[in-house]
Amino acid sequence: MDFGRLDTYEVLLDRPVSDLNSQGAILRHKKTGARIVLLSNDDDNKVFFIGFRTPPADSTGVAHIIEHSVLCGSAKYPVKDPFVELAKGSLNTFLNAMTYPDKTVYPVASCNKKDFANLMDVYLDAVFHPRIYDEKKIFEQEGWHYETDDDGKLIFNGVVYNEMKGAYSSADDVLERQIMNEIYLDNAYGVDSGGRPENIPDLTYEAFIDFHKRYYHPSNSYIYLYGDMDMIERLEYLDREYLSHYERLDIDSTIKRQPVFEGRKEVESAYPILKDDDRENNYYYSYSVMVDKSLDPEFYIAMDVLDYALCSAPGSPVKEALTKAGIGEDNYTSCDGGLLQPFFSFISKNAKEGEKDRFVQVIEDTLKEQAQNGIDKDFINAALNLFEFKYKEADFGSYPKGLMYGLHSLDSWLYDDMQPFLYIEANETYKKLRQKAEEGYFEQLIKEIFLDNPSKVIMSLKPSKTMTDDAQKAVDERLRSFEGSLSQKELEDIKEHAGELKAYQASEDTPEALATLPMLTRDDIEKKAKGFKNAELKVTTGDGVQAGLLWHDYFTNKVSYIRVLFEITDFSDDMIFDLGLMKSVIGLVNTKNYSYGKLNSMINLTTGGISPVISVVSGIRDSSKVRAFFEMKVRCFEEKTAEAISLIKEMLLESDFSDTDRLLELFLEQKAGMQASLQSAGHQTALTRALSAVSKAGWISDRLSGLTFCDNLAKLCDDYDSEKAGISQRLKTVLDKVVNTAVVSYDFTGSSQGRELLEKQIANLPFGIKDSIAKEAAPALGAGFSKYSLKEALVNSSDVVYVCMAGDYKRAGLKYTGALKVLKVMMGYDYLWLNIRVLGGAYGCMSGFTRAGFAYFTSYRDPNLEKTIDVYKGSADYIESSQLTEDELTKYIIGAIATQDMPLTPQQAGQRSWNALISELTEEDEQRERDEITGCSIDDIHALAAYIRAFLEDGVLTVNGKEGTIKEAGALFDKIRPMF
Repeated sequence: MDFGRLDTYEVLLDRPVSDLNSQGAILRHKKTGARIVLLSNDDDNKVFFIGFRTPPADSTGVAHIIEHSVLCGSAKYPVKDPFVELAKGSLNTFLNAMTYPDKTVYPVASCNKKDFANLMDVYLDAVFHPRIYDEKKIFEQEGWHYETDDDGKLIFNGVVYNEMKGAYSSADDVLERQIMNEIYLDNAYGVDSGGRPENIPDLTYEAFIDFHKRYYHPSNSYIYLYGDMDMIERLEYLDREYLSHYERLDIDSTIKRQPVFEGRKEVESAYPILKDDDRENNYYYSYSVMVDKSLDPEFYIAMDVLDYALCSAPGSPVKEALTKAGIGEDNYTSCDGGLLQPFFSFISKNAKEGEKDRFVQVIEDTLKEQAQNGIDKDFINAALNLFEFKYKEADFGSYPKGLMYGLHSLDSWLYDDMQPFLYIEANETYKKLRQKAEEGYFEQLIKEIFLDNPSKVIMSLKPSKTMTDDAQKAVDERLRSFEGSLSQKELEDIKEHAGELKAYQASEDTPEALATLPMLTRDDIEKKAKGFKNAELKVTTGDGVQAGLLWHDYFTNKVSYIRVLFEITDFSDDMIFDLGLMKSVIGLVNTKNYSYGKLNSMINLTTGGISPVISVVSGIRDSSKVRAFFEMKVRCFEEKTAEAISLIKEMLLESDFSDTDRLLELFLEQKAGMQASLQSAGHQTALTRALSAVSKAGWISDRLSGLTFCDNLAKLCDDYDSEKAGISQRLKTVLDKVVNTAVVSYDFTGSSQGRELLEKQIANLPFGIKDSIAKEAAPALGAGFSKYSLKEALVNSSDVVYVCMAGDYKRAGLKYTGALKVLKVMMGYDYLWLNIRVLGGAYGCMSGFTRAGFAYFTSYRDPNLEKTIDVYKGSADYIESSQLTEDELTKYIIGAIATQDMPLTPQQAGQRSWNALISELTEEDEQRERDEITGCSIDDIHALAAYIRAFLEDGVLTVNGKEGTIKEAGALFDKIRPMF
């Protein structure tokens, strides 16, 4: 990069960052001291973020509320929600903001140069010139405010307030927050930057504004640019439009170090459960340490290695010792190396009361033994190989890799201005760690981090049946006391102001304000749909017959993505549960040649991971035509193909299910994990349940991995003494049936060289039939499915609800159209957003319309139930009568295309191509859908009201969450039950 003409910046470093195939630079803006990092390369998915160091002083959530609020309009873009307007009409590949314990970050990404420049400008104006100074209602909407309920009583409401009520309903979240509170007594990490629900209403507007004034200044900023762009032009723009307008300030945002405290702190806390929850063994115990060590690239990775080698890997010593001692149903670790002083916790979940001392003793005895006798080198080497593979692969799913590099850079850059590349240049670090592993480095870390550490926190988290009621009582008392202190006029003023806030929230932006936002046009949209890469080949297997090999020829940098697929065609419905069970334990039990610990080490020594997966795919033309596949999925470097296939063969043919004690350990661990995830992802739980009533694929999925599966798993664990005699044979029977009777095919994403290596290995496998992989299969699972009415509520200890309605629009004779993609954007960022989030105070709202005919609305961390249902029911009338302008429609069209054009990793591209073939989606279908999106008219949108009416007429309603809210609306449901 030629920085010669840049006289407003000081170039502190300019050198190749070869690990990331980039040219890196560190700059400082001369006038303000703003920090800038550049990673210039040929990645078309360009990334920008601006971040600020924002250490909170209390748990009022001020940093979190600021994050929400600055995106609610700015001086240059005086609309109520530029974030939403951008999401409607941008080709972004990422658009969000994040609050961390010590920083707040505003990232955007796009492959379109014009769009990228637009996004940068809107975000920069948002953080530096937000409307929060002129409009207090933004703070009230996003943070908290008073309003009245249906009985005329004052209540609290606000987006962040309700978001954090949901977060504090999760035992896992409560535990981690409590651990940090006790470890970090004297610095920012000891309070909750997201906000505690009981503390959020303590935040005043004045303190909110003061926080922004203090920290949101260029002198406290961290600016990051990544990808293929004219970096000099972008830097000149930054200076000209923003940075040059400020003077340097001396801002003290330094994260204070937590002084090391001496001794062991033993703390007891609580988490909420239902009054009628009579489950036993529901304590949590944690053993936590703070590590007074930072800016050490080897230690940064070593924390993850120790996590894996001590407690995360199957058979790892601490996990094994706790399990064998009968402590907890799920034993795991939690650590965060991205803080100034990291912490590390061992956690036992669903443990018995009174087990704390034994929990501590088992951990410390095991750690001493590992330090003295050495950690199994297979665990260490497997961990190093696994994390190095992931580093080199740089596959972050839906997150652009440039964004993840930037976020990881802050783990060091935030604490040293000259060290943004410390952790993201890791090739040499891995080499050093492999050498140090032979010299006792990890054993020494055990002594340093755990055994010789003077600061330990032992936490007991007990279940409380009164905690939810007590918290609500405290809120009610606070509100009633406040009400009692008010004169009648003051009370009326509050109610009047709440009405004014509602009116503000419901008001529309003026055309003049909307015109300030930079807009793309339909001409900026690529007209051609993405194609698929499906080369159908035949290969000869070890038994002398042919099998189908589907090849997706995408560049993968010599990584092979391999799937061995067994199509399930003749399983009775009563075997679905056993199929899900088998999937959950294969690879975690002994095989003929390996113990389960050794097997896991071998997998991670030679591959990037092997995963058993069950895929259930609906036909796009006939949703009753469902195809289900059990698959073994592996990623590896091309040269490791033989080892990868050998391990898959070992798992499929030699798995030993005879150790019933081991099986119970796995079932209990899975049950504990599922119960936590089903509650925390309540919107997904509600959606899966709803789709199980209208979709054969949804019905199967619910029984394979949803709430029905979890119910059956819990029953199996409860009745295990009577069930264990037959469980080994049941698992063996279902695996044998999959391997020996299913239609087998192979799926490969990678180079021709990698494909040839795979073909040689397939020749050694006994899996194959003579049929083509695209052959129409016999009926799959789900023969017993028929659509049914479902009105179900699942109560749990959450303080919010998740509300879903779903149905099948094709039952009304309606055909799928690409205009439904436009409708999804319109619902998510207009009607549902306004009524569910902005006016209702929920944290989120979603909708979906599938090609197979299934549609849904769902809310996330929602304080309302019946009001939300009324919003859903009013949606068709709104769409039918909406007064859309062509400019507004264009935004929705561009937003819809953005979801279609998200950059895909090679693995995702291969999966997309396979899904198309299996669901009978053609390139002509894809192009037709794209043409229907880009050519969508206002009349087309109005006509989609019929689709909403059609799916809502199915009357499927599923809700989960707060017991009181659900029971107040009990007449809506045919069934109310505890979630677990």
